[in-house]
Amino acid sequence: MVDQLGFSLCLVTDRSQGSAPLEEAVESCLQAGLRAVQLREKDMAVRELLGLAERLRESTRRHGARLLVNDRSDVAVAVGAEGVQRTGTSLPVATLRSICPSGFLIGASVHSLAEARAAETDGADFVIFGPVYDTPSKRQYGPPQGLAALERVASAVGLPVLAVGGITPRHVGEVQGAGAAGVAVIGAILGALRPGDAVKEFLAALGRA
Repeated sequence: MVDQLGFSLCLVTDRSQGSAPLEEAVESCLQAGLRAVQLREKDMAVRELLGLAERLRESTRRHGARLLVNDRSDVAVAVGAEGVQRTGTSLPVATLRSICPSGFLIGASVHSLAEARAAETDGADFVIFGPVYDTPSKRQYGPPQGLAALERVASAVGLPVLAVGGITPRHVGEVQGAGAAGVAVIGAILGALRPGDAVKEFLAALGRA
């Protein structure tokens, strides 16, 4: 299922994490082999978000990586990103298909088996499920779901499932064993002293880019 996406590791941005400027950190990650970036800066004004998306798009294009934008399909289309990550309040998948380019990736952030099944029925290309482990950035979505819940989702849907929430390289084997096609990561990469080295650790654990 990774082949459907072209990546098994997705960096989710959070400019509040880490000591390095976000764009510098993302560049080091791309140089280390990262192939997917999800721009997720929910508190950023749209003009500022657009500018950041344009700059990240230049970086991802140079490295042959994909850029996805959280929620804002208008920004994603405007900068020529490869996809959008839906939330519970985003436009419906059918609407996105009608306004986005052919081949546009539509991911769905889900927190239950029912939401994952609904995303598949609606026509999403992949889902990001979590939080699998405890993490400050995902506590608003409830307690950790755990590996058993991840396994139920991965076995019930025919879509690639990326695990998110408190994941470090040492967790990769566990989430893959539960059926995850890959992982989406924030803090374990952006909060690392050297984000590029953290990416290399994840890719080595995943066994592929």
